[in-house]
Amino acid sequence: MDRRQFLSAAAAAAASSTLASAQEFDTQKKRRVGIIGPGWYGKCDLLRLIQVAPVEVVSMCDVDSKMLNEAADIVASRQVSKKRPRLFSDYRKLIAEKDLDIVIIDTPDHWHALPMIEACKAGMDVWVQKPIGVDVMECEAMVAAARKYNRVVQVGMQRRSTPHLVEARERYIQSGALGKIGVVEIYCYYHMRATQNPPDSTPPSNLDYEMWTGPAPMRPYNELAHPRRWRAFMEYGNGIVGDMCVHMLDMTRWMMGLGWPKSISSSGGILVDKASKANITDTQTATFDFGDVKVIWNHRSYGAPPDPKYPWGATFYGDKGTLKASVMSYDYMPMKGEAVHKDVTYELEQFPEDRTEKDLERHVAPAIRGQMKNFLQAIDKRSRPVADIEEGHMSASSCILANMSQKLGRTMVYDPAKKVVVGDAEATKMLTRPYRSPWVHPDYKKI
Repeated sequence: MDRRQFLSAAAAAAASSTLASAQEFDTQKKRRVGIIGPGWYGKCDLLRLIQVAPVEVVSMCDVDSKMLNEAADIVASRQVSKKRPRLFSDYRKLIAEKDLDIVIIDTPDHWHALPMIEACKAGMDVWVQKPIGVDVMECEAMVAAARKYNRVVQVGMQRRSTPHLVEARERYIQSGALGKIGVVEIYCYYHMRATQNPPDSTPPSNLDYEMWTGPAPMRPYNELAHPRRWRAFMEYGNGIVGDMCVHMLDMTRWMMGLGWPKSISSSGGILVDKASKANITDTQTATFDFGDVKVIWNHRSYGAPPDPKYPWGATFYGDKGTLKASVMSYDYMPMKGEAVHKDVTYELEQFPEDRTEKDLERHVAPAIRGQMKNFLQAIDKRSRPVADIEEGHMSASSCILANMSQKLGRTMVYDPAKKVVVGDAEATKMLTRPYRSPWVHPDYKKI
């Protein structure tokens, strides 16, 4: 074994040890689980939980009856009991049963806040996908609910449990190997923005479109909205910044121990693709100013990435070296000494079903399993998980504020204590999106 191999093996062992210590939970305890939104990523998350713990999935909810029944069949085939879960079309009825230990919420972003808050009130611990809300006051209310009802809430920001990223954090950032880091570039150059412009149409009979829309503005139904492509519309989320930037900003904050940005500024728009139905930006830059560290986001849904090996990731620039990190790998490039490359960890021999599971992002599966184990440990210890709801709030709300900056054309300074944008009444009003009646926006002061 040469020096480079030895160092890599040692670092991997240390990272593995850290992950193992963060995953100690009662492996014999049977936990009753429900899921709201068992679509694409809902199944990815739920089936990883089934892989790591003896859970019983007893309830599932979705407004798309076809999607719900297909997911129920898959779950019945994968869980030990082989039982088919109870099915609901209204999340309120699922929660009202009050017989669940854990609720997983994997709905579109505009449907995260209300189910999460109700689950907390009902005494359930919650896994909620990122970004936790579509506006800052939703996020504030979600944190307030978790704290008032003493619930463990884990956010699906699984970069914090990605084995090779855990290693990179410990080995190159926490150790000081990069030296003083002055700037971090985060970016996404995937061609992921919808480019089609299909006509509006009648919702399919299997979809309750009124309930699917919920508190969001009512748009005519369009096939781009469901399933999976709803992120094309700002009515349901926060565009590519809310979807992809939130992961890399959160990863950077976690790696470097950063809290709230001191200020956030952003510019961009629809600069190239003006023909599609999508109303999210195709080009955007945002600067998250943490004082001595600037974190700069760029997305562009056309053209080539600057580095084809890192189309979505983060580059940390220190005075002693550079670290590139993504879901697929990392590359450490010191000013002096040997460069180190590490690829993503797969666990296909241990979990062979990952090889054939439809639509699974196989490279992400180990990270989701790690995040689920950390969640279960926090539940047993009644402690804060690695992606606690407050961490999810800081990352999600920072991205929401970036979009507000882009829209208003000025810098945002958010005061999390006073819950206002400092010196900006117009922006402060925008911290709460209007809800469509009869849905009522949650108020953190009234949780």
